Amino acid sequence: MDEVIELATDVLVAGGGAAGMFAAVAAVRNGAKAILIDKNVIGRGGASIMAQMTCAAALGEAEPDDPQLHLADTLEAGRGLCNEDLAALLCEGAPQRIRELEAWKVNWARADDGKINQVKAPGHSRKRCVYVDFLSTGAAICAALRNKVSRNSDIRRLSNVSLTDVVTRDGEAIGAVGFDVESAAPIMIKAPAVVLALGGMTKMFKRTTSPNNLAGEGVGIALRAGARLIDLEFLQFYPNGHLAPRMVGLDPTTWEPTRVKLGGRLLNGNGEEFLQNYGEAQGERYSTTRDALTYAIYKEVESGRGSPHAGVYLSFQHIGESALRAALGPVIEIFKRNNIDLTRQPVEVFPIAHYQMGGVEVDTDMASCVPGLYAAGELAGGANGANRLSGNALPEALVFGERAGEKAARFAARRKAPAWDMSAALPEVELIRAVRGQNEGRGGPSPTALMSDVKELMWHKVGPFRTARALNEAHDRLCAMRERGLRAAAVSRERVHNASLVEWFELRNGLLAAEALALSALNRRESRGAHQRDDFPETSAQYEKNQRLSLTNGKLVSSFEGVERARLR
Repeated sequence: MDEVIELATDVLVAGGGAAGMFAAVAAVRNGAKAILIDKNVIGRGGASIMAQMTCAAALGEAEPDDPQLHLADTLEAGRGLCNEDLAALLCEGAPQRIRELEAWKVNWARADDGKINQVKAPGHSRKRCVYVDFLSTGAAICAALRNKVSRNSDIRRLSNVSLTDVVTRDGEAIGAVGFDVESAAPIMIKAPAVVLALGGMTKMFKRTTSPNNLAGEGVGIALRAGARLIDLEFLQFYPNGHLAPRMVGLDPTTWEPTRVKLGGRLLNGNGEEFLQNYGEAQGERYSTTRDALTYAIYKEVESGRGSPHAGVYLSFQHIGESALRAALGPVIEIFKRNNIDLTRQPVEVFPIAHYQMGGVEVDTDMASCVPGLYAAGELAGGANGANRLSGNALPEALVFGERAGEKAARFAARRKAPAWDMSAALPEVELIRAVRGQNEGRGGPSPTALMSDVKELMWHKVGPFRTARALNEAHDRLCAMRERGLRAAAVSRERVHNASLVEWFELRNGLLAAEALALSALNRRESRGAHQRDDFPETSAQYEKNQRLSLTNGKLVSSFEGVERARLR
């Protein structure tokens, strides 16, 4: 029988991206000991490190600005569904986190007058978004946080640990169970406070901007622990996802920062600008919010006016080569290595799965309804409503991560250490043992094959434009996969870096997350923000409500409740 590794701490933080690292830093500076785990390498995975350019904060360095103006833009983008207190927390906390990162040697780009440079991103009324350079804002933030984490002896860093369950006793979180990816050994971590910062669920779609480890595990783990979800139907599709020609060495999100910095013209397959046909401004100025842009591109292609690869064109041919070189620098050479000459040809783009707006329902302490369980970053739902404002993802990770770490540390300090309940943890430990070697050699589908099926299903049936027929089909198939497909999957008995074991547990929680998304989308019979129903194309005042989901006796239960309007301001 496998040896069980037993650990204990004050605050357990799961997820080594920007939100998780900031949560660990905040926990220890509020007097706690912390363990920070990630199934990959801490600070090297997740979506934060891939963020290329913009980070919204009302610093007022480029022009007069104020967090209340940032909040107004955030609420407008959220289409009436933002938790206004959470949105206010994000906007009011962003400047402080940006200044703090500057003190930690993040070199924000500067204007000629020495002030931090800020650009105007889609949906913003001011030049508000800071950046390091064209491609490396997220990488620079994560490097600074890695440095802070690695130099703090009160933070124990454990890479290659896959979290499978939060352990609860009498409805309260008391720790977690997972396994060591390198050896498959089960791990039990006793902790009076647990922060989940495991990112979104875009791996569950065939085409995504995110890394391959965001499989919705945080959503599934939180549901199993008793937490509620909010507005999970709202998943943002990045409108300018790269489609063609083939491009190696750059992220598929390359074209949005390029458009922000330079301007660019969206053209249909006939070479015509088309945004004005959907109530949006014409020309190269980039002010259209992502939900509206996704709608316009998708409908243009659906109407038969797409480009050769079933997207639309993004053209920079109106911009001179010298201006392109000045703005893009060495990136021009990467384009050329891919035979892309922006002075002579457009590229093709199409919406691609990008960001989860809904997630675990939390209050302004980042606390879920389960005492001792917190969520931060993309996993925390409520602040963005039906559509996230461009540039708000990084400050959401920073502000909410810091807040979750602080509040989790204070909760752990005043809470009498909960009695560890081995009987609550052992079933999860035994599941890890049982799954390793399950159906090996019996011809069952691999977890990789099952995940491929899920990605195809979600892409075609639960994409940016939905119908009851497609959603019902997706929901039924996801339920069958969760109830029967997982049991039939063949998992290797290997101990060392058993990828099939990791993938099985990704599916266990990710299938629950995908089922919750499909059910939420089916229940919201209107079109709003990032959720568009072809069979219910209008926005309905009846649905200006948040949808909450919980797991009861293994079944998902949904309800619509009023939006949390501002109480703090």
